[in-house]
Amino acid sequence: MRWVESGDVRLALVEEGDPARPTVLLLHGYPDTHRVWDEVAERLRDRFHVIRYDVRGAGSSGAPADHRHYDLGHLSADLAAVLDEIGKPAVHLAGHDWGSLQGWDAVTRPGIRERVASFTSLGGPGLDQTAPFLRHGRPAEVAAQRARSWYIGAFQLPVLPELAWRTFVPAMLERTLRLRDGVGPRPGHPAATLARDAANGLWLYRCNSAGRRPRRDPRVDVPVQLIEATRDSFVTPALLASLTRWAPRCWHRRVVAGHWAHRGRPGVVARMIAEFADHVEGRVEGRVDGGGVEGSLRRARVVPGRGAFGDRLVVVTGAGSGIGRATARAFAAHGAEVVCADIDAAAAARTAGDIAKDLSGTAHARWVDVGDASAMESFAQDVRDRYGVPDILVNNAGSVVSGPFLDHSTDDWRRTLDVNLWGVVHGCRLFGAQMAERGEGGHIVNIASMAAFAPTVVLPAYSAAKAAVKTLSECLRAELAGLGIGVSAVCPGLVSTAIARNATYVGPDLRGLAEKGAELRGYPPERVAAHILRAVHRDQAVVPVNTEAKLGYALSRVFPGAMRGIARLSAAARNL
Repeated sequence: MRWVESGDVRLALVEEGDPARPTVLLLHGYPDTHRVWDEVAERLRDRFHVIRYDVRGAGSSGAPADHRHYDLGHLSADLAAVLDEIGKPAVHLAGHDWGSLQGWDAVTRPGIRERVASFTSLGGPGLDQTAPFLRHGRPAEVAAQRARSWYIGAFQLPVLPELAWRTFVPAMLERTLRLRDGVGPRPGHPAATLARDAANGLWLYRCNSAGRRPRRDPRVDVPVQLIEATRDSFVTPALLASLTRWAPRCWHRRVVAGHWAHRGRPGVVARMIAEFADHVEGRVEGRVDGGGVEGSLRRARVVPGRGAFGDRLVVVTGAGSGIGRATARAFAAHGAEVVCADIDAAAAARTAGDIAKDLSGTAHARWVDVGDASAMESFAQDVRDRYGVPDILVNNAGSVVSGPFLDHSTDDWRRTLDVNLWGVVHGCRLFGAQMAERGEGGHIVNIASMAAFAPTVVLPAYSAAKAAVKTLSECLRAELAGLGIGVSAVCPGLVSTAIARNATYVGPDLRGLAEKGAELRGYPPERVAAHILRAVHRDQAVVPVNTEAKLGYALSRVFPGAMRGIARLSAAARNL
C-alpha cells in the first residue's frame, strides 16, 4: 500500500502485478473498500498490472473536512491523482456500484477520458446517462427502477441513516450477501470500518442527485463493457439497456449473480474484464475459455436494430431437415449465429448455406452422430473452440422405429434410445457443463413429443425415449435454475416432416398410413420452430405444440385413464 495526495485527503492505493503489463484499475462501490475486489484482483494480477484504492472516506483513505467534497468533481480529481501516480498513458477502468457511477462520469471528462483505454461497468449506471431514462423512459420501467432505488430517498434524511448503519444495517447487509449473492463475510469484506465508511459515503448520495439533468454530454467515446448481473436487486435490466445508447462502442454481457457479482462469481467477472482488455489491446494470448472469445465478444457488441436473438450462439442438432432446419432458420432470422449439426453432413451444409443466402445470417455446418458419446464430446469441444460457448442448445435430432413392442428387436431399441434419449443426455451434459462454467446463463431445449404422455401401441421405444426426455428436462430445469440456465421440453404432435418417411417399420407395414396422416395434418415445422423460440424467450417448462398435443397433455394430467383407454382402442382397431 502507498499513499496518493488529492486535495485535502490521502488515498490508500494498492498495487499488484507487473507494472510493465497493461493496467487494470478497479473502483469499489458503496459501502465497500478496495478489498471487495480481492478475488478478482487475485485472478488478474498474473496477467495485468492491477491497481485499487479506497475512495475518499472509505477504508484507509482520509475523509474530506467538507462533506460537499464527496461530489463527482472531487471523486474525478482523486481518480486523476491516482492516474498521475501510476504514470501509465492509459488504463482499463472497471467499477462496481458507486465505482461504476464514478467511472461513467470520469470517462466523459476531458483530461481523464483520454487516459482510459476501456471501461467495464458493473452494477452502477452513470447519473448523466440515467437522467434521460428517468425523465423519458416507459412509465412502468421507470417506476420499477425507482422502487429498487428507494434507499436513495432514505439516505437524504438527517441522522437516521447514520444511526441505522451504526446499529442494525450491517447485519442486514451480511444477510443480503448470503441470501441474494450466495457469499458470506470474509476478512476485508465487509470491512472492519463499515459503519464509519457507510456514514461517510451517505454524502455520495446527498451531494450527487440521481434525478438531476445531465451536466455534460452523456456520450462516452471509450469502449464500454456493460456487465449485467441478472439478479441485481438495485438496478433493472431496462435501465442498463438504456445506457447502451450513450456508448457507440458498447458490449453488453451478463453474469448470473446478484449485486456483488465480483464476490459471488469472481472468476466470471475477472474473465470478462481480462477478455475485454485483451480485445481492446489487440492481444490474443491468455484466452480463458480455450478459444471462441472473439466470437463471444462480437455477439456481445451492441448493434442497433439487431434481432431479438442477435447476441446469441445457438446449436441445433438434426438441423438438416424438418423441425431442426426450421428452428435453425427461425433463430437466424432473429439475428442468432447458428451451428447446424446433423448426421447428414450435406443436409447440414444446405441448411447453413440457405441461412447465409436467404437470410444473410451467420451459420456453420457440422457433422455429428448424437448417439455416439465420443463424437458428441469432440463436437462440443469443437463448437467451444471455434465459436464459443453456446447460449442456446436445441437437442432435436431424432429417429423412429414404428411397430408393436413384441416386434422390436434389441437393435431397434438400442438405435431408438441412442438417438432420442442418449443424444439428449450427451447434449445436456456437455453443453450444459459449458454453460454452467461460463456463468452467463443459457437455455436448453429438448424436443420430446406428445408420445411422451400419450401411450401408443405402435411407438413403444420412441414413446419411452420421449417420456424420459420430458422427465429429464424437468429434472434439469430444477437443477440448473440456480445457474440461470432454463430448460424446456417441447412436445409436438403430428408435424409435416419426413420423419414418417424415414422411419423404420417393424411388424405391420404402416408407412403409407403414417405418411398420409402427417400430410393430412398439414402442420408445418415452421410453426413448431415458433413455439421453440417462444419457449426460450418466456422460459417455459413443458410446451405441447398443436391441438392434439395440447389435448393429449391436458388429458394425461386430468384423466390419465382416458389416454390409456384411447391406446387400447387403437390396439383393438389395428387387430380388426
